[in-house]
Amino acid sequence: MKSPLHKKIELDLLSRIKSGEYAENETIPTEMELSDTYGVSRPTVRQAIQSLVNEGYLERRKKRGTIVKRSKIKQEFTRYIKSFDSEMSTKGILPKTKVLNFTKTTAIKEVAENLNINEGDPVYKLTRLRFAEDKPVVFVTSFIPSQIVPDLDQIDFSQHSLYETFKKMGFPIHSASRKLEITTADETISYLLDVPENDPLFYFRTQGFTENRLPIEYSIAKYRSDINYFVFEITR
Repeated sequence: MKSPLHKKIELDLLSRIKSGEYAENETIPTEMELSDTYGVSRPTVRQAIQSLVNEGYLERRKKRGTIVKRSKIKQEFTRYIKSFDSEMSTKGILPKTKVLNFTKTTAIKEVAENLNINEGDPVYKLTRLRFAEDKPVVFVTSFIPSQIVPDLDQIDFSQHSLYETFKKMGFPIHSASRKLEITTADETISYLLDVPENDPLFYFRTQGFTENRLPIEYSIAKYRSDINYFVFEITR
């Protein structure tokens, strides 16, 4: 089955954007120019452009035309149980991780409630800065009950995935509960994520459960809003 003309044009425009032929913040050719280039009607071109606008690659500007936006990363962990490394790799993006802090501490009330343990129980606190290529994407702090996985501090999480480690230890993440809010970047997060202070951030709190509904991870993640968007799928 042949692809519709607008889809072929959309894919060609996207290829030109990704190759840098149409650079970030630059104006692409007009609908009339593209119509002549591809030998199709303007409505066909308009449909292709609108698809790329919807996907976050292009933006229509009054008096200026259609410009190339900073490309955003399609995050799908709101639909699937995936590690950050796995999700980036499937998109052809090289993931990198910098461990900022990894210590054993005691659970405060919020952490204890989300891990179904007692306040003051021992937990690991793992703080990481995650990158897509060389661009910081998310600042995340994870809490893990050390009584369940006592040797977690032997792992170098700049090189190993937390979820893959859980799996190898016999506690694969089977389901998750996520709460999404919006917050703003304070001075520290502004520096770490390379965004202006007070910029909006996606703020996720996640409980990760094993197959028998044992909470094994509670994480707090702050995602840059300028380079990330999230996909939710709802079925009846």
